[in-house]
Amino acid sequence: MPGARPHYNPDRPGQVEHIFLDLVLNIPKQSFRGTCSIRINPVRSGIDKLTLDAVNLNIESVKVGETKQNFESDGEVLQIQLHEPTEAYQPITIAIEYWVEKPQRGLYFVGPDKNYPDKPTQVWTQGEDEDSRFWFPCFDYPGQLATSEIRVQVPRQFFAISNGELISTKNDGDDKIYHWSQTQVHPTYLMTLAVGDFAEIKDEWNGKPVNYYVEKSREADARRSMGKTPQMIEFFSEAFGYPYPFPKYAQVCVDDFIFGGMENTSTTLLTDRCLLDERATLDNRGTESLVAHELAHQWFGDLVVIKHWSHAWLKEGMASYSEVLWTDKEYGKEDAAYYMLNEARNYLAEDSSRYRRPIVTHVYREAIELYDRHLYEKGACVYHMIRAELGDELFYKAIHTFVRDNAHKTVETIDLLRAIEKATGRNLMFLFDQYVYRGGHPDYKVAYSWDGDSKLAKVTVTQTQVKDSKNGNGNGNSKDVFDLKIPIGFGYKPEKEAYDDSSAPSTPNLKTFTVRVYEREQSFYFPLEEKPAFISFDVGNKYLKTVVLEYGVAELKAQLQFDPDPVSRIYAAHALAKKGGLEAVKTLSEVLKKEPFWAVRAEVASQLVEIKLDQAFEGLVTGLRDKDARVRRAVVAALSKIKTHETYKALRSILEKGDASYYVEAAAASAIGGISAANPDEKPTDEQVLKELKLVLKERQGWNEIVRSGAIVGLAQMKTSEDALNLILKYTAAGTPQALRLAAIRSLGTISTGQTKVNLERILQRLAELSKETFFLTQVSVVAGLGQMQTRKAIRILGSLADQTPDGRVRRMADEAVQRVQKNAGSDAAVKQLREELDQVKKENQDLKSRMENLEAKAKKD
Repeated sequence: MPGARPHYNPDRPGQVEHIFLDLVLNIPKQSFRGTCSIRINPVRSGIDKLTLDAVNLNIESVKVGETKQNFESDGEVLQIQLHEPTEAYQPITIAIEYWVEKPQRGLYFVGPDKNYPDKPTQVWTQGEDEDSRFWFPCFDYPGQLATSEIRVQVPRQFFAISNGELISTKNDGDDKIYHWSQTQVHPTYLMTLAVGDFAEIKDEWNGKPVNYYVEKSREADARRSMGKTPQMIEFFSEAFGYPYPFPKYAQVCVDDFIFGGMENTSTTLLTDRCLLDERATLDNRGTESLVAHELAHQWFGDLVVIKHWSHAWLKEGMASYSEVLWTDKEYGKEDAAYYMLNEARNYLAEDSSRYRRPIVTHVYREAIELYDRHLYEKGACVYHMIRAELGDELFYKAIHTFVRDNAHKTVETIDLLRAIEKATGRNLMFLFDQYVYRGGHPDYKVAYSWDGDSKLAKVTVTQTQVKDSKNGNGNGNSKDVFDLKIPIGFGYKPEKEAYDDSSAPSTPNLKTFTVRVYEREQSFYFPLEEKPAFISFDVGNKYLKTVVLEYGVAELKAQLQFDPDPVSRIYAAHALAKKGGLEAVKTLSEVLKKEPFWAVRAEVASQLVEIKLDQAFEGLVTGLRDKDARVRRAVVAALSKIKTHETYKALRSILEKGDASYYVEAAAASAIGGISAANPDEKPTDEQVLKELKLVLKERQGWNEIVRSGAIVGLAQMKTSEDALNLILKYTAAGTPQALRLAAIRSLGTISTGQTKVNLERILQRLAELSKETFFLTQVSVVAGLGQMQTRKAIRILGSLADQTPDGRVRRMADEAVQRVQKNAGSDAAVKQLREELDQVKKENQDLKSRMENLEAKAKKD
């Protein structure tokens, strides 16, 4: 974005050795005061000026010992003129007295108000990336590691928790003073404080406290959501080759948190939205993955600390990959493979629709912009590819070496490469050059043919990625072809039939060759004793890529049935759906019934609907009875694209009878609104659908408002309905449960594209009002709503919000939303009419194709 520039760590005047915060909170006034003492060991003599980050801190005095120091504060930095210049390696302690009123960032006061009288009173901090400077003066970058203490005075009814160990508590009138000490070094962004009237749930691992802190009355949810933490600590201690390094592990669930979780050293903060009720555990593993992710950071991020934000993939990529590792241990290899596929897909979506960049780059506007899908999900894919290159034994040996050699130190990407070479002798710079230091990934097209006379299998691999003169990193590097060694397997049907029992597909005889793919197009010839049943490109799916399979229907059907890798079966389902035709519908419908792995069934449902034949509906509806809620949810999402009265009746039945899963009910509520808005003559009336959705909104309160939010999304699909708009506007009012309100705010953008000019003005006015609210999630929802609109009037609101928000993420989202609106605003009535006419032609074509397929099938029988 405009304004991006190179960023580097500042010059280092010395090593910060210790930070001591002594604070008194005034919760009713949302303020605090105190002293920040920083002990620094100067790296050289003669330093007479220190510059600290200190945003909107009211500095009262600065002392070294008893001597006051001259200082200047401009609201951004604190300039300290030392009375006596430093002597090299002679530590000095700087004591800064200051106070803060209603801080913008860094430290947050949460409490009840007239709209939300039941909101708990809490205080919590959030330092990453560079927000610690908003609540205490510091050298606010990750390259400085120090021990720390926090002593804090709070009203006696509250508990205060921080990093490290609680070394003392003391009553002081109506207040209580908590004193926490972190004796292992860590960066400023990982210093934390959380205050509230928490329930404490105690657990332990190897004698170390493992405790969960939640709002009282949610103890059962805490155990349900975080109860596997001790097992995870054991698992990661072994996986990383280093026992959990800190004296305790606490997880504190706080209200209005602006992230999912934050891995503060020994004390992770989590959003209270992650707490699961009993029904939500049926098909929600997101909380378990979040807990695993933040815990893994205690090694990758807290024990081994990045030296600069540009290397944050080292920690975020491994924390994300740790979700995969935990899934493998807890749920098996197939679930882990599917989790890994979705990590790749998340990155690929950002790469194709948002931007492409190298993982490691120091060019940005604000460091928080780096915290994207390149950093997390692509970073996870890189760790997975390292594992593929080394094999499990050497991979873990390299990880152990990296952690042990760099414990309590800062690292850059080169340190991981050095650890790999030290532990294994392998030089993986070729992999890092292609995937880490430049943007992109290979896009493969794979074709196959068989020469029966010569008994040769021919596989042609084409790299189709578009040549990019800058390759996403602005350095003019035109190299765009990837150079990788890819295993290609040829499979033969096993003796027993697929799906002849409820177990996974029996393992076929798979003959594998590894080939070097390094040119734009290459053909490989493989001598085989007999024609293979299927071909598996990149056996095990180890490499980050996209792939288009150009095989015959017979080979795709065989791969879908017999390939032992679920990801390869999914690729086959996608390729088969693209072939189209009744044969593909029949095959996918059969797989939807009999495939043993839930994720493949879910993917098959998503592909079955892409075959534009009426028979696809019949194949899909059987999936509504699937035993796995995640499959039923995928089936409902697929059926939502078939906008007929039969679909409406099937989905309405789910809402009437209910489903064990919140998500299935939410998907059904969302879908019926879209069906109502469709063009076919035979459809439910708007009145019918509004009645159904109003009933959901009235009766289906539940965990995180998932179902009622689904109803709001359904209303938003009724783009020409003023009644639907009025209902959505009602739920944007303050006092509406937060999750439901945010869904309504986002949905204003969706419904805006079909409303009258008068109603469009109402939507714009409401979003303009909401844009003035300061809560992060509200601002994000407003941006999401405005970004869907097709009027340039949304740009002014987005610009104003970008100028006013203190959050770099919101600024970035708003700037990108402006670009989307500018593009959307090019759509006019004529374009919309053409789209509607094209949809009608497609529908008529589908009807004709379906009748022809039936006639052909009947003719074959006769």
